[in-house]
Amino acid sequence: MIEGSVCGFTMIALLPARGRWDYPPVDRSQGVVSIEAAVYVLETRGLRKAFGEGHARVEALRGVDFAVQRGELLAIMGRSGSGKSTLLSLLGGMDLPSDGQVFLEGEDLASLDDDQRTLMRRQRIGFVFQQFNLLPILTAEENVSLPLELGGMAAGEARRRAAAMLDLVGMSERRDHVPSALSGGEQQRVAVARALVIEPAILLADEPTGNLDTATGRRVVSLLRELVEKRGQTIVLVTHDPEVAALADRIVHLRDGLVESEDLPAAVLSSHLEGTA
Repeated sequence: MIEGSVCGFTMIALLPARGRWDYPPVDRSQGVVSIEAAVYVLETRGLRKAFGEGHARVEALRGVDFAVQRGELLAIMGRSGSGKSTLLSLLGGMDLPSDGQVFLEGEDLASLDDDQRTLMRRQRIGFVFQQFNLLPILTAEENVSLPLELGGMAAGEARRRAAAMLDLVGMSERRDHVPSALSGGEQQRVAVARALVIEPAILLADEPTGNLDTATGRRVVSLLRELVEKRGQTIVLVTHDPEVAALADRIVHLRDGLVESEDLPAAVLSSHLEGTA
């Protein structure tokens, strides 16, 4: 077994699962879907995280409650220091809360031991990072198939599935190129394909447009939106960009470690446009 670290997330977290897209997409035909009536993929209850002790103690999260339904794209926004990165680490099972709970498909991540959380990550959570984190000596197809091969899948089948994912994200014609031969937007599309190839219950995206120009970033976020609409993929997206967040179904605003508010995208975009007028 090969292990390594990618921006604090172990490579083991990228190993495969099966059949995660058999859930129907959210029905938006009647407008806003009631969260109370939804089936949750992810839910936090009273989530707290503190660092340090005594006078040096810092509370990064101070009681965060929200839920994500199947087939929903949820954006998390907040200023630097609001707790976004800490929250994403807890949602991905990479760190444990000081108090409170994170439920992934009804399972409390904090109640699992290290091996169980590792298994949870490798089977049920896909990660997309700001820095792409593709292995430079591997082609696009090899990068995407790697999680499956690490999990024991035969190379031929892993490559077949990787090719299908690259086709899904519009990168089939570039599958034999190494990352240095790809643009930033193309690299991020490959990274999305790598996250999706394990067919995760949820995809966590940490500022996926942060290293991209505006037009390329919009294309990447449109791809995520399309995955929600056509594949029923559940996505939690951390962003500071109101125009990126505008493509979400709901937006959670963090401030000083707390959920300050929840908005619909139209309200956030309208406020942003007024501020730039």
